[in-house]
Amino acid sequence: MGKEKAILIGVITPEQNKSKAEEYLDELAFLAKTAGAIPVKKITQKLTVPNNKTFIGKGKIEEVKQLAEEQEVQLIIFDDDLSPVQLRNIERILECKIMDRSNLILDIFASRARTANAKTQVELAQYQYLLPRLTRMWTHLERQKGGIGMRGPGETQIETDRRIIGQKISLLKKKLEKIDKQKTTQRKGRGDMIRLALVGYTNAGKSTLMNQLSKSEVFAENKLFATLDTTIRKVVVGNLPFLLADTVGFIRKLPHQLVESFKSTLDEVRESDLLLHVVDISNPNFESQIEVVNQTLAEIGASDKPMIIVFNKTDAFTFIEKEEDDLTPKTKENISLEELKATGIAKMNENTIFISALNKTNFEDLRKLLYEKVKALHIKRYPYNNFLF
Repeated sequence: MGKEKAILIGVITPEQNKSKAEEYLDELAFLAKTAGAIPVKKITQKLTVPNNKTFIGKGKIEEVKQLAEEQEVQLIIFDDDLSPVQLRNIERILECKIMDRSNLILDIFASRARTANAKTQVELAQYQYLLPRLTRMWTHLERQKGGIGMRGPGETQIETDRRIIGQKISLLKKKLEKIDKQKTTQRKGRGDMIRLALVGYTNAGKSTLMNQLSKSEVFAENKLFATLDTTIRKVVVGNLPFLLADTVGFIRKLPHQLVESFKSTLDEVRESDLLLHVVDISNPNFESQIEVVNQTLAEIGASDKPMIIVFNKTDAFTFIEKEEDDLTPKTKENISLEELKATGIAKMNENTIFISALNKTNFEDLRKLLYEKVKALHIKRYPYNNFLF
């Protein structure tokens, strides 16, 4: 089956200006490409509030319909979550596959899940998403075969009703409870070693950093959500050993079903002694990505953890050099990395460092910082057993 062409739709509201809407559609395009689609057009509409029947206005939806027919588009993706009524109405008008942001993210997770644990977590989230949309999905799935948004339960559960899906959700929750207990036992079995966790926005370079620090081969790719399962490696810096966990990346509007179902995975973050917040400094929107990660950490009860902010991908940082007489105001696009370091960015946390995990730039300074932090944690935990120092 060839790649599906997709039209991406976002709205400009009093809470979300044009610049933000376009930034979010750029991210949605990256998500769509990760899922295997080809974005052909991005469309925005200015609305005070989304239309409760069709999300966007009548004239705009007719414009989308005409464009979809002209471009032979099979898929329309909305950047916001759609209600079951909106999904049903939009699909009836446009007569093609309709997805919202949560459904797209769930589909990517389904394609990325490799282990039984990850597959169970994603399947639970998919069923929880499907349940309130069952009436709409029923006829839709009967005529759709495969493609983006159709992975997982969609292909095999056309005949399901609310009762059966409810039973499946119950069984999957019990299965995850069992997995949670196994994970808890595994964490206890690791002894009292100091534990660090890598957190950050998806595609910030956490897995690459894990590979460099632990000399291992964790899967890393320039796509969103390359890592779903938590990977734990023993790392030794100087003479100090500690455990380092690589966790699933966060993203704006991460579906709450996934946050809930990935509880056992996120426990590694909650139970760590120190967080390494990896930030893609080459992304013009890194500040908003930092906010998203901090909000997600607060949601899972890990916002009070000690943290090192690791500004990564300095090798990919680019800027447009200004002429001496250029009066263009300073922005992230025309400021050098050295100038950026001198701003408040480097002072947002008492422990910040700028590196390139890919090229191991400034890695010795990172190792020294890790050594000092792990040493302090070790002394605090074992005040009478410090013969290592």
